[in-house]
Amino acid sequence: MGAWLSVDEWQIVALSAKVGIVAVLGTLPVAFALAWVLARARFPGKVVVDALIHLPLVLPPVVMGWLLLVAFAPHGLLGAPLERLFGMTLLFRWTGAALAAAVMALPLMVRAIRLSLEAVDPRLEAAARTLGAGPWRTFATITLPLALPGVLAGAVLGFARSLGEFGATITFVSNIPGETQTLPLAIYAALQVPGGDATVTRLALVSVALSLVALVASEALSQRMGTAGQSRHVL
Repeated sequence: MGAWLSVDEWQIVALSAKVGIVAVLGTLPVAFALAWVLARARFPGKVVVDALIHLPLVLPPVVMGWLLLVAFAPHGLLGAPLERLFGMTLLFRWTGAALAAAVMALPLMVRAIRLSLEAVDPRLEAAARTLGAGPWRTFATITLPLALPGVLAGAVLGFARSLGEFGATITFVSNIPGETQTLPLAIYAALQVPGGDATVTRLALVSVALSLVALVASEALSQRMGTAGQSRHVL
């Protein structure tokens, strides 16, 4: 397979994987916290918070990219302090591509993790507290292990979504070879070049293979979570 893909194409695959991994690792704590709030908390405006979290699912990705561009521009609300305090910018950088992928993957991750948290039997948590376990110990020994398949499923699904992100990325950080050109952007660029069909085919097959593996893994974890939930329900 090494000879099947050129050096440049391997760099595109590696960059896509790096962007996806960083996006998932950076988003996972936020997604878990939001999922916990939606699954366990009761407060006014919860429906609005839920809608805002899932907004990237229904908004055109280009709109999300434009919002990121406005927010992280040199004079933007977030871009200005980022550049002033840390001397860094996300524009036209692979880190900006990771941010765009993270924003688009967040709703899917929150949804998967929320379902896993809601499947945890509260009686088990109550029993642990009755036996003297504090909130943190109950979370670490009961809640998290039971919800872990759903958390992993959300992470894998987020990675798959990151691999396919196009609209927000190209709007926010452009299509720069070696810096922000992930698989979808490279396929788009190859489509614009006469005779680029072979490159499109190779990169498309790689995209399909990576996404399929991620989706199968996510589904397997989801089914495991469902089976465990049914077992606890029977018990």
